[in-house]
Amino acid sequence: MSVPEWLGDVPTWIGAGGAIGAAWFAYQTITSQRQQIGEQQEFIAEQTRFMGEQQQNLELERAELRAAAEDRQWAQARRIRMAHHTAWTTPDSEGNASEDDHWVVTVINDSDAPVHQVDVRFGTAYLASEVWEWNPVWGGQRAPTERMMRPVHLLGPGRGARFLSQQWSAATTHNSRPTLYFTDDSGARWALDSYGKLDEAPLDGG
Repeated sequence: MSVPEWLGDVPTWIGAGGAIGAAWFAYQTITSQRQQIGEQQEFIAEQTRFMGEQQQNLELERAELRAAAEDRQWAQARRIRMAHHTAWTTPDSEGNASEDDHWVVTVINDSDAPVHQVDVRFGTAYLASEVWEWNPVWGGQRAPTERMMRPVHLLGPGRGARFLSQQWSAATTHNSRPTLYFTDDSGARWALDSYGKLDEAPLDGG
């Protein structure tokens, strides 16, 4: 029995089968590659999200460490006080009080660490004319006993110093309110004015 011509010959069928097999293999290969690429993209996206989360966590930790360090700095700075900053009068030769003519500023270190380069400026141009050691436990019962150099290089925990301005007219005294400058134990410079406002200051300030 002969094969009808429209069915073709055996080689043709074998060739067609091979082509179909090759196409199916190519299709499977492409499908597999697409699946692998999709899995790789998903893995990369997951790793990117993970790295992003890790970066955010690191930034938060750094911010918390910076905030903690700033809190520690401010904690010490807030415990440095100008306990007395009053304008005083100097009695005349007959013992009569005149108008306020100078400032007396008592600085006390209430923190548990020393502060450095402690100084007081009056107004924008005047420096203290005298600096004396002051023990906070004395209160107002005793006068200072030992003169100190300005700026005070180191003021230890629980220690104090008393700064006296020059004598001026009442108007100059009123317009030359004191500002305390000091460097905390970590090296930050601070300024505390007579109204209690505390700010960081330039390292060469005061």
